[in-house]
Amino acid sequence: MPTIFKYYVLFISILLISSCKNDEPLPPCDGTMFGLPVENTGLDPSFCMPSCACKDFNSKDFSTSEIMALKSWEINIPFEELTSNPYDLPVQDEGEMVCAILIEDLANRKYSLANYTNEAAAKEDDAIVTHHDPCGLCSTLTDFAVYAENRDIGDGVRACGLNTIGQPFENLVDCIQDLGFTKPCAQIWAYNTLNTRQNCFVQCITNTSYHNEDGTLSNCLQCDEDVSGPVFKAEAGRTRRNTGLASSICRFCEEVKPVEHDYPF
Repeated sequence: MPTIFKYYVLFISILLISSCKNDEPLPPCDGTMFGLPVENTGLDPSFCMPSCACKDFNSKDFSTSEIMALKSWEINIPFEELTSNPYDLPVQDEGEMVCAILIEDLANRKYSLANYTNEAAAKEDDAIVTHHDPCGLCSTLTDFAVYAENRDIGDGVRACGLNTIGQPFENLVDCIQDLGFTKPCAQIWAYNTLNTRQNCFVQCITNTSYHNEDGTLSNCLQCDEDVSGPVFKAEAGRTRRNTGLASSICRFCEEVKPVEHDYPF
């Protein structure tokens, strides 16, 4: 058999093997969980991992240099600060969208944010999807860097909430902003904290674990999810689960939205 023909047969065989592999169906999610457990998570790492095989997705790890690069980007039009409590208003449903980064000036690291109907539309516009759902106060790369750097950032926010009880609202905002968030993002976190404190105090006062043994949220976090979650998601835009970032709060894989985060670091 001529050498060139041997290589041709080998090439075709590899293509066929790859094709067969790609055609294999993904396993069902079946209650698998996505996250990075810490002591307060209350779940074993074998039960909650930073990947979802059922979605062929792994949470991306960011190096220190990549985190610093994310923090160096500047949004062209910053979000305005909140001037009133969004929990006093009904939630506005903007429908299914993705929030994406548009590079405006690569040399000077300037960008803008834009909503698209889906990932394909964003890609067609050379935009980089940064999370699912419409853009909001926490959609900036600065705020994303905070989530990417500290996967248990909620613990820091809760500490701010406890340490500023009885103090002016701005003290709570300042404490959360000191975690690295932009001020508008810190403000929606602060309003979320106040709302949860007012409505879930009994459930949260003695509850330190994030989860029950079966993976469901603790009474405290479930209360926060129910009474504060809808407004927070609508105003913040970015959450850990719609950004595809594994965090100390584990989520069932069915809830997780994969995002690749291929930024020009």
